[in-house]
Amino acid sequence: MKRILLFVLSTILLMFLWASMALFGTVDGWFHQPIARSKTPAPFLKAVNGEMNKQFVGNFAMAVMKNGNVEHEKFYSAGKPVDKNTVFQVSSLSKWISAVGIMKLVEDGKLDLDVPVSNYLTRWQLPPSKFNSEEVTVRRLLSHTAGLTDGLGYSGFEKGTPVQSIEQSLTKAADADEGISGEVRVGVKPGSEFKYSGGGYTLLQLLVEEVSGKSFASYMKENVFIPLNMLHSSYVWQDSSRFALAEFYNSDGSKAGHYRYTSLAATSLYTSLADLELLFQAFLKGKNNEPIGRNVLKPETLVKMREPHGKSMGVDIWGLGTVLYATTAGNDFIIGHDGKSTPPINTAVRLNPETGDGIIVLETGDPALATKLASEWVFWRTGKVDTFLFPMLIDEMLWTIGIGWVVIILTTVLLRALYQRER
Repeated sequence: MKRILLFVLSTILLMFLWASMALFGTVDGWFHQPIARSKTPAPFLKAVNGEMNKQFVGNFAMAVMKNGNVEHEKFYSAGKPVDKNTVFQVSSLSKWISAVGIMKLVEDGKLDLDVPVSNYLTRWQLPPSKFNSEEVTVRRLLSHTAGLTDGLGYSGFEKGTPVQSIEQSLTKAADADEGISGEVRVGVKPGSEFKYSGGGYTLLQLLVEEVSGKSFASYMKENVFIPLNMLHSSYVWQDSSRFALAEFYNSDGSKAGHYRYTSLAATSLYTSLADLELLFQAFLKGKNNEPIGRNVLKPETLVKMREPHGKSMGVDIWGLGTVLYATTAGNDFIIGHDGKSTPPINTAVRLNPETGDGIIVLETGDPALATKLASEWVFWRTGKVDTFLFPMLIDEMLWTIGIGWVVIILTTVLLRALYQRER
C-alpha cells in the first residue's frame, strides 16, 4: 500500500513540476517561435503578410520604427485605399494619448496626482460605497488601481441615437458592453489591486473639462495635437471632416456602422498612422535634436508615465496611462497601448524608449490582428513574451501541460507494471 501511495504521490509531484515548468517556460518564451527567423526587416514583413492572409482584414496601416524613425510602412484595404493620413478610430488606444493630456495638467500645476478627484469635481461625484472614495486619485485612475469595478467596455451609439452626457454615462452607461453593469463606483479598496476601468477614464475626461474649463476634445486639440503637429487627430468626428475615415467592417467582410461615444478619453480618438508616428517620436529625442516630449511634456514626466503602478499575477503591467509590455535590456519597459472594440477595430503600439524601436498597427475587420503583430514584434526583437502575447499562448501552454501529463502518467503506470512483474 505504501508503495502504491509513493507512486501516486510521485506522479502528482512530477505533474506539478511539469505544469510549473510549462508555465515559466511560456512566460520566458521557451516554446514559442519568433514570427520571423531573421532579425532583418524583410522576413518580418513577409510574416506580416502571412498573418494577414489567414483572416479577413478590412483596413490596415502599419509603421515599423527604427531609432525613432520610420523604417517601413505597409497599407492594405479591402475597399477604399488607405494611407498614412487616413484616419482610424482607435478604441482604447485613446487612453494613452488621453493620459498625455492629463499629465500636461499635472505639469501645469492644475492637477495633483495624489489629491482626491472629488476635490476637483462639481458636476458629478462617485456614489457612496463601503470604501473611501477620497482615496480615488488621478494617479490611481490613470493606472486602473482606483478600485472602480465598472469593467467598461463601451459599445458606443449608432448614428442617429442620442449620445449620453458624461454625467449620465458615469451613473450608468447605456452603451456598456454586454454583461457589464456600466455603473462607475468604488467596489474594492482603492490602491489595493489592478482592475481595468474604462469608466475611470470617463471620470478623468470630466475632470479635464472641470479643471480646464474647456471641452475635453478642445483641450486635447490645443494642448497635445496642435503642439505635436498631429493635425489629423481629434476626439470628435464630424462627417464633414476633410480627412478620409477608414471604413468599418465586420469579421465576415460585410460593412459595419460607425459608432459614437460619450467616453471620448477612453475609446473615441480618431487619428492617423502619420500622427501616431509623431506621438511615438515625442517619447524620444527627435530629428534635428528636438527635445524629448517636444515641449508638450517634460522628459521626467514621460519617465514617470512608465513607472510601475498596476500589477497582475505579481508582474508590473501598467504605468500612468500606458501598458508596460516587457522589460528592456536597461531595466526600463517597452510601452504603449492597445485598442479593441466591436465592430472589429484593433490597434496597437509598442515603443522601446531605450532604442527608439517600435511598431504601430491600425486595422479594422479583425478583432486581434494588430495586437498579435505588435506582440510578436516584441518577441521577435527582444525574445520577451509581452503582457498581451502571454494570453495568446495559454492554449499552447495547456496542450504542453496535457501532453506532458499523459506521458508522466503512462510512464508511471509502465514503471509500476514492470516493478510488479519483477517481483
